Amino acid sequence: MTTDARIEQAELLYERAVFGGDAGALATADLGLDAAEADLALARGRVIHARFLDERVENASELVLFERAAELYRKLGDVRGEGEALFWVGTFHQVVRDDTEAALPAFDRALDLSTGADDRLTVSYVLRHLGFAEHMAGRLDEARRHLEESTRLRRELGFLPGVAANLIGLAHLAAQQERHDDAASLLEEATELAEATDAHGVLRWVAGARKELELP
Repeated sequence: MTTDARIEQAELLYERAVFGGDAGALATADLGLDAAEADLALARGRVIHARFLDERVENASELVLFERAAELYRKLGDVRGEGEALFWVGTFHQVVRDDTEAALPAFDRALDLSTGADDRLTVSYVLRHLGFAEHMAGRLDEARRHLEESTRLRRELGFLPGVAANLIGLAHLAAQQERHDDAASLLEEATELAEATDAHGVLRWVAGARKELELP
């Protein structure tokens, strides 16, 4: 049900309670509005995060929104929603606060919930960020394993800009492991996928990776 539909339903349930004398309808209205609030909090938090990636200025309300979404989804028994919201809680800590240790419990719980809900897209995001965590810890083989599994899922889903983004991470790992030909091939495929999907932001990341890794 869409957010608009949930609000419309709440209005009808209000009328049923007030004019029809059915006070029990209010509990159903609360549930619908909680779901709408959770969806809105998650969406608004993601917009704030995108703004952070562009401006690199922290907005503390981002974390508040993601935690509120996770709380509401948990209350509603929405496992898929809770898993996605917890992924974003972890992402805030890892990306915005540069605190991977604080992020890991949220990532681990998000992975469990999203796997159970068969939410393969969120699983791919969690694995990507767990790969980053392993990379920063110097565990390159584990980082590669996480990123390769994330990439496999994204290929299955047809999420090609996300595949391209992952290939950049795999290229960095390949270069660190002195697999320079692999790194070049990975960035070439990332370029092709990004160009095919008009993923101009990813193309900028590819260009930055080529410069950093000193690849043509």
